[in-house]
Amino acid sequence: MSRNNKKDEVLMNEDIKVKEVRCTSDDGTNYGIISTKDALAAAEEQGLDLVLIAATAKPPVVKIMDYGKFKYQEEKKKKEAKKKQKVIVVKEVKFSVKIAENDINYKVKHAIEFLEKGYHVKCRVFLKGREMAHPEAGVEVLEKIWPMLEDYGVREAEPKQEGRFVNMQVFPKKEEKK
Repeated sequence: MSRNNKKDEVLMNEDIKVKEVRCTSDDGTNYGIISTKDALAAAEEQGLDLVLIAATAKPPVVKIMDYGKFKYQEEKKKKEAKKKQKVIVVKEVKFSVKIAENDINYKVKHAIEFLEKGYHVKCRVFLKGREMAHPEAGVEVLEKIWPMLEDYGVREAEPKQEGRFVNMQVFPKKEEKK
C-alpha cells in the first residue's frame, strides 16, 4: 500500500497505535472496549485483519474482517454503480434571428432526429450586433420552432437570454412501457 496517498490509506493490524479500541467483527459479534493487543489477537485467531473504521471516535472503532474481500466488494459495487449511470448527451442546434423558413425546417429536422435518438437538444439563437438590443426577436424564433418539436420532446422552460444567445432546452419524451 502506498504511503503517499493518505486518502485511500487504511490503518490495519500492527499499524493501529492506540491502547484501547471498540471492537466488532464481520459476523456481528461485539467485543466492546478492549485493548488493541486483545483485538489483534482475536483477529489473528480468526485468520482475519483488524481494520480501523472510525479513528476520530472515542475510543477508536475497529472491525475484524477479511480486508481483501472487503476491498474487492467495494470495487465491485463501484463498477455496478458506474454501469447503471446514464450519460446525457446534449446536442446543440443554432439558429439566427434572420433565418429563412427552409433553413428552420432543415435544422428542426435534425433536432427531431436527435430527440428520437434520446438526446437532449439545446436550441440557440445567436444575437449579432444590434440584435442584442432586441432579444425578443430571438425568443420569437424559438417560439416559432417549438410547435414543430413539441410532439417529440418536452421543453425544460421558456426561452431565456444568456449572454449573446437565447436558449431553449428540449428533452426527449419518455416512452411508455407496454
